[in-house]
Amino acid sequence: MSEWVCDCCGRWRVSVELIRGRYRYRLIHRYPERFGGGKNVLGEAGSVSELAELLRRCTPLSLADLHEAA
Repeated sequence: MSEWVCDCCGRWRVSVELIRGRYRYRLIHRYPERFGGGKNVLGEAGSVSELAELLRRCTPLSLADLHEAA
């Protein structure tokens, strides 16, 4: 599984999973440890254009703000 992370704080993540021969992009917001940690799945998308729309609706980010996690 591949994952992309935002450049600003690292709390916004997009996981890329291959499910039944199709890629699914899952947008996740991770909470800092000082607030108990954990994550909240904000939505899933089936294409990059849907992912861009999901990012626009739910976050202050765009696709250009993400980089591949190490």
